Amino acid sequence: MKLIILGCGTSTGVPLIGCRCPVCASKDPKNKRTRSSLLIQTGEGGNSLAANILIDTSTDLRFQALAFNLNCVDAVLFTHPHADHIHGIDDLRSFNLAQTSAVGGNPPVEGNLLVEVNPPIPCYANQRTVERIKVMAGYIFKDDAEDGWKPNLTLEAVDGPFMAGGAEVIPIEINHGASSILGYRIGDAAYLTDCSAIPDASLKLLKGVKILIVGALRHEPHPTHFTVAQAVEASRAVAPQRTILTHLSHSLDYAVDNAKLPKGVELAYDGMTVEV
Repeated sequence: MKLIILGCGTSTGVPLIGCRCPVCASKDPKNKRTRSSLLIQTGEGGNSLAANILIDTSTDLRFQALAFNLNCVDAVLFTHPHADHIHGIDDLRSFNLAQTSAVGGNPPVEGNLLVEVNPPIPCYANQRTVERIKVMAGYIFKDDAEDGWKPNLTLEAVDGPFMAGGAEVIPIEINHGASSILGYRIGDAAYLTDCSAIPDASLKLLKGVKILIVGALRHEPHPTHFTVAQAVEASRAVAPQRTILTHLSHSLDYAVDNAKLPKGVELAYDGMTVEV
């Protein structure tokens, strides 16, 4: 299994519009952060169960797909209904088109409804997120020809383990301030973005994880996100082999802050690839 960090930035991205701080002005490509999203590639080459599982449709999904040659999405897991994790959802229609073309169908032109040749892309989230997505992107889920070419998706609420892209997915409830949102475990890897606390029951579900990707916004306290120190402490409780900090703000400089982290903990960067 391979993990590709498509984006590791906070909701504004880095650089932040209008900011000239040292990180935003940095020429280090590892300080250029698009909005947070993860691609999980299951299986091995030639394996019929190999699949691309996308966690969150970030605002920068189109840019990320082009940058990292992502042409197929077999399933989408949504963590929570904040704009930076949802608002790229319309770009999923391009994957419908690419996947229709790949099987010899007649791809639609913009302005026409997508003719279903492949099944829709299945999307999963908790009940609250499902309800919010149907408000935020309601045009996708109603039968109205006037809405034009739109993503061909299904949307299912989950509250326990399920199968996606041929892999077992375990939802992990975490706190994002006062909200309960989802992280996900697939095999020996777990992804907990936008995290401010991990309940004891969820820690048990993370037992044995080898790779932990967890949000760490900045050094200063924040009401809805771990600080770097808090994320490191959470990592000690999970005890993975390797911890990667994501959802990073412009207050974290990759070269400076990465060097200060304890052994086994590191900052993410866009395009980071991890074999599990």
